[in-house]
Amino acid sequence: MNGYDLVVVGGGSAGLTAARTAGRFGARALLVERDRLGGDCLWTGCVPSKALLSVAAEVRAARRAEVYGFAPVAGAADLTAVMREVTRAVRAIEPHDSAETLASHGVEVEHGTAAFTGPRSLTVAGREVSFRYAVIATGSSPDLAPVPGLAESRPLTSDTVWDLTELPDRLVVMGGGAVGCELGQAFSRLGSRVTILEAEERLIPGEEPEASRVLRARLEGEGVTVRTGHRAERVDSGTVLGPDGPLPYDALLAVTGRRAATRGLGTSAAGVARSAGGAVRTDGRLRTTNHRIYAAGDVTGRSAFTHLGGTQGAAAAADALLGARRPIDYRAVPHVTYTDPEIARVGLTTTAARERYGGTTRVHTLANDRVDRAVADGRTEGFTTLVLGPRGRIVGATVVAPRAGETIGHLAAAVRLGWTPSEYARTTHPYPTYADGPWHAALADVHRRLDRGRGLVGSLLRARARVFR
Repeated sequence: MNGYDLVVVGGGSAGLTAARTAGRFGARALLVERDRLGGDCLWTGCVPSKALLSVAAEVRAARRAEVYGFAPVAGAADLTAVMREVTRAVRAIEPHDSAETLASHGVEVEHGTAAFTGPRSLTVAGREVSFRYAVIATGSSPDLAPVPGLAESRPLTSDTVWDLTELPDRLVVMGGGAVGCELGQAFSRLGSRVTILEAEERLIPGEEPEASRVLRARLEGEGVTVRTGHRAERVDSGTVLGPDGPLPYDALLAVTGRRAATRGLGTSAAGVARSAGGAVRTDGRLRTTNHRIYAAGDVTGRSAFTHLGGTQGAAAAADALLGARRPIDYRAVPHVTYTDPEIARVGLTTTAARERYGGTTRVHTLANDRVDRAVADGRTEGFTTLVLGPRGRIVGATVVAPRAGETIGHLAAAVRLGWTPSEYARTTHPYPTYADGPWHAALADVHRRLDRGRGLVGSLLRARARVFR
């Protein structure tokens, strides 16, 4: 039996980071992956979707070039050429996650399906492996909504949409969350007639209502049909049946959720408990019910963000091997919907803050028509919202603008550090950029408080004038 300091099961963002961290510590580390290293993020998630969005943005720009005197561009994009560019991006990043790169960090890689056989052992590729500690990082897989006929229709998912070779004329997207809106907008720009169905009353229902409104207006302005409050009743013979009547399609994309990938992992043999939804249960240190085994990433059910998975992977490895407790501040984990405009948020929404803090909650919103870069770009449809909690500290923020994801990081630091708007405003931001939105939103709150205390400030000025007279 081969013994390792740390065995990591799963080669996605969380698993790769955990393994690299162990290797840098000088530990004997083994990474087990049954498919391709890189996980969903590299092959079916972050990388291909952002490459697709980039191509779709260029196609839209070409269609609008006639405004500036160029010949009009019409017709659908060549999906083969589009997917070639997507593949280029994936292949360029693939070496970062390769077995050779991991070996340079001192990590051994084994391809095969792992199954725990006991609290400190598992099998992979026909051999028994023992370990001091292990990290489960097997990720998640698409979970279809319980709509009659949906599974039988074999819809596309976020995993399989990349297998398309021809652009569908009529694409129905079932699910109006971040992934559905991103892919729906991209395929619409490429030339598909897209309809997005969302069971809730608005798109991206977890975000600020105004963000949902801005996104819907943008999508509909680009020709996407949006149906909210729409609960599909059945899928049958190329048609979605629902409250608005039959909706025929050439391709159906189902993006209604994901489920933790733990099937066949042998969690019971390892003494690892799972929740009713299948996610691995963890404590504040990411330990499972078997404290020799940790879990990180999607499989924990805490989120499906690549950046959080990586953070969890590093924290789990450090805790296991060094006893270095690195608590993760989940209040300050940012996330982005990469539509155009992007919608980025960290911390609490206005509604969540009011539910938690009641009357101590204050909200300040600055529209993008007050942001000079947005005016220059003709992109004033967005906004910045700062949510303030007890003692005026920033507990949440939303930015809706092009490249909002590049802006939200500083606001995440503000939430983590408990800054007030005046503390945030002390950092000078470059002009003109979209970062002006959060900066000026913070300054506006500072100015508002100064206005309320104008009498006191005036008294101080007069007192100083008398002293230095």
